[in-house]
Amino acid sequence: MPTQIHSRLSIFANEPFTDFAQPREEQAMRAAIANTRAGLGRSYASSFSTGEGAAERIVSVNPAGPDEVIGVHYGSPAEVDEAMRRAEDVFAEWSRTDTATRTGLLRRAAAKLREAKHTFSAWLVLEAGKNWVEADADTAEAIDFLEFYALQAERLAESAPAIQYPGEVDKLRHLLLGPGVVLPPWNFPLAILAGMTCAAIVAGNTVVLKPSPLAPTIGRLFVDLLRECGIPEGVVNLLQGGASVGAELVAHPRARFIAFTGSKRAGLEIHARAAHSLPQQHWIKRTILELGGKDAIVVDRDADLDLAAQGIVASAFGFSGQKCSACSRLIVHEDVYEHVLQAVVEKTATLAWGDPAENHAVTPVIDETAYRRILGYAADAPRQGRVIAGGNALTPPEQGYYVAPTIVADVDSASPLAQEEIFGPVLAAIKATSFGDALRIANGTPYGLTGAVYSSSEEHLERAAEEFHVGNLYLNRKCTGAMVGAHPFGGFNLSGTDSKAGGEDYLLHFTQAKSIARRLL
Repeated sequence: MPTQIHSRLSIFANEPFTDFAQPREEQAMRAAIANTRAGLGRSYASSFSTGEGAAERIVSVNPAGPDEVIGVHYGSPAEVDEAMRRAEDVFAEWSRTDTATRTGLLRRAAAKLREAKHTFSAWLVLEAGKNWVEADADTAEAIDFLEFYALQAERLAESAPAIQYPGEVDKLRHLLLGPGVVLPPWNFPLAILAGMTCAAIVAGNTVVLKPSPLAPTIGRLFVDLLRECGIPEGVVNLLQGGASVGAELVAHPRARFIAFTGSKRAGLEIHARAAHSLPQQHWIKRTILELGGKDAIVVDRDADLDLAAQGIVASAFGFSGQKCSACSRLIVHEDVYEHVLQAVVEKTATLAWGDPAENHAVTPVIDETAYRRILGYAADAPRQGRVIAGGNALTPPEQGYYVAPTIVADVDSASPLAQEEIFGPVLAAIKATSFGDALRIANGTPYGLTGAVYSSSEEHLERAAEEFHVGNLYLNRKCTGAMVGAHPFGGFNLSGTDSKAGGEDYLLHFTQAKSIARRLL
């Protein structure tokens, strides 16, 4: 059943996932992919053009067939100042727009995205390499973010201090920050992009949005949708580009905040750069960071082993492990270790690989850089453990960036396979001598994003709830698939600032609270 949050202001329910087993939905999705393919290869003009000759040319390709160009975009660090100035100029008017207008625009965008659900999912299939199920979930989550943040903005507008001091009227207002920067990732190029952008603007801020250069077209289409829904030009300022554009945005003295989702390395660089205050900057830039993970699933000796194996395979190899929440470590009690490994290998062997447009389970990784990095880990795996599945490329790179789901057994918990975020379909299996030993291993990385425990012991589940140090813990279910509203998302340690996207407190990151006390005369 969908999660529902009731309020006198509104009701929220998660967007249902599409059942592609229904012939009507299957036909609709195939038609959407065909229609989308007919529009591939376009050049998209920059909103802040300094002339295409002076700008970086960003060519987006299909990771399932790199000779198929999705779109061509242009961006340059020279455009950053103009984009930030426009965001600052429009902020003066947008900040005075009432909450009802802002939330109404977000709900209109959610409705329009719902109408175009298969179309956006088709773009996700072709540009990000997602199969139908993963693409549909991405689009559904984007709809959820729009609806949920509209509701939270309404609630925030009516917030008040918990106590009224005698002889006073006390109020608490959540003020806007100003123009900011949104830097979303390529792996959820619609949902996370939409969530970070719309949380900022529904709170009353304006943004400069730089999509990932690996999935720029989806970002462009979403901004076009916002404008079609009536969100004024300049509220969301699209600026395409790579790392150099991102660095200029982070360093810009007019940026009030930076919302970023991506790697630990890039996030820490952003955090450090944002802390540097320039003479004309009279505020501390706020950073909202959701970084990587080295996520673990723990299987106890008394767990439902078939249920655990299903969850492990889904968590490790869904979207080829390209999720910050993906399971990359499997920690199993020694009494059931071999049984679990066998079950996971058997289930993995049933996963068919191929073109995401045909809805295969195993899809390509995002680009050749990722392809070669992951294969580098796979090549070194025999020195760190026992390769019991995969370890190889499925195609040469010119035919698509396909890597076989890889399982490495008997890995030492301190080895690179157990410590470094690979961001691909590589699972390191580690044997634990006890449940306590399993928790020790699970907590033994610099990260703390997601984790899962399969156990029939209430005592052990309660212990995990207290001791497994992650921002999102799942008991007797997979460690991916956070639902907006039900599972506020964000991690501990070097997994970020525990931002809790899709939670009731997320909009607070984009506001500043002002306490107003008036003495009664």
